[in-house]
Amino acid sequence: MEASTGAVLYHKLQLWEPGMESGGEEEEETVEPLVLSLRRLQNNPRNQVGGLPGAWARLLAGLLLLAVSSSLALRQLHRKDSPKGNLGPAAPAASRHSHRPGVYHHSAIISPAATCSQLGQELLVAGGNVVDAGVGAALCLAVVHPHATGLGAMFWGLFFNSSSGNSTALTAGPTQILAPGLGLPTALSALHLLHTHFGRLPWPHLLAKPAMLAQKGFEVDALLASALAAQGSKGLCPLFCNANGTPLGLGALATNPNLAAVLHREALASSPHLAGSALLNLLVKDLGLEEPPAQPMPSLEPALQLLMPQGVVFTTPGPSAGPRLLKLLESTLHSSTPSPAFCPSHLQMPKAPVSSALASVDSSGSMLLLTSSINSVFGSGHLSPSTGVLLSSLEASSTPSAWACPLILRGSLDDTEANMLGLVASGAPREAKAMTCTLLNHLTVPQIQQQPQHQSQQRPTESPGICGQGTLLQVAVHAEHAYVSSVPNGCSPFRGY
Repeated sequence: MEASTGAVLYHKLQLWEPGMESGGEEEEETVEPLVLSLRRLQNNPRNQVGGLPGAWARLLAGLLLLAVSSSLALRQLHRKDSPKGNLGPAAPAASRHSHRPGVYHHSAIISPAATCSQLGQELLVAGGNVVDAGVGAALCLAVVHPHATGLGAMFWGLFFNSSSGNSTALTAGPTQILAPGLGLPTALSALHLLHTHFGRLPWPHLLAKPAMLAQKGFEVDALLASALAAQGSKGLCPLFCNANGTPLGLGALATNPNLAAVLHREALASSPHLAGSALLNLLVKDLGLEEPPAQPMPSLEPALQLLMPQGVVFTTPGPSAGPRLLKLLESTLHSSTPSPAFCPSHLQMPKAPVSSALASVDSSGSMLLLTSSINSVFGSGHLSPSTGVLLSSLEASSTPSAWACPLILRGSLDDTEANMLGLVASGAPREAKAMTCTLLNHLTVPQIQQQPQHQSQQRPTESPGICGQGTLLQVAVHAEHAYVSSVPNGCSPFRGY
């Protein structure tokens, strides 16, 4: 579909400035041209006036063609002169041709929840960019997927800015304990920081729908229902329990009014330094602490890079798993027989730290990969009564960043139209190895990931158990089109235009 908004521009950071063959064919266009038959007009007896057969017919036909041409020209001029950057809601016009599911003309988003992918699409159509869509979807997931992420989660991110050519890492900052076994929340400050530097829509605009979902209710989807069934009701009532104390099931309506109030307050935060302060003050009261601890600030840093003959790989710095990812890639590529044979068939692993991932991409090459975790299913299981937030579990043996290693491959540093590939995984600590395998496969047989014709755009098609154990999200840009998919198939709904 054609967008009615203008080009989306990304802002540059002020502090630093670091220096696929398509898998599917487009459907044929079906446009019926407007044809006027002058011969038919001339030969019609009713067109003979004043003894000049066909003269008036030719004159009228010429005037009609002139009027149609003028109308089309004025329409085109009006479209070119229309102001860019309109942030109001605008429904995209119908496209003259379409693609298979997962391929889009402009931009797309993929996440584990259909509601949040739809929100990301709405933000894109409203004039937002991939950062707006990704951050809005992350806030949505904090409401509808409390078993894997939330405002108590830790976030890592990787953003490639096609307008500047820079690749930026969102780093979570040092891990800090709020109380014994409970991690200090940094989600709001991290997402607000990313949005402040690169987002386009107003910050409150991104919080509106997540707050509405928490207030008015959201349907329990298959992934949340599966997690509730396995966890039971301990520590989760009354938010996620029926009147008889049993966990909510698939399709049940859940609400979280205290979380909605926190999101409404958060909309008033004017800077990343103030983001999350209202939440932290409420948590301090809930836990009976004397004063709030110093809140570590997440940061934006240049991404790590690895130059290869096929292009350059970007990822996040330590203490994420990004450095390990680059070591795996480098050692495999320099081995005598580089092969993806060691790749696991699935991303599954018992007792894996639970994490959540999403990705957004546009056809110009910009992409955002976000991953977050509360370190176990429903985190610590400690539900803050005044905020509706589940705090992350934090122990001395915890390695909360082992799940974080988003990856972006750019085909060439010099070519502004080079193919782009982004990978981000959730659910298992072996993600670095899984993404190394996927990238090696891509380099061995360069191609945009094929997607089945009937892949779902709305709800997971795999069983919740399989999807919950590990999902790899893939986004790509090729020939001015955006591609999105997941492995296993259908585990993460996608939307775009």
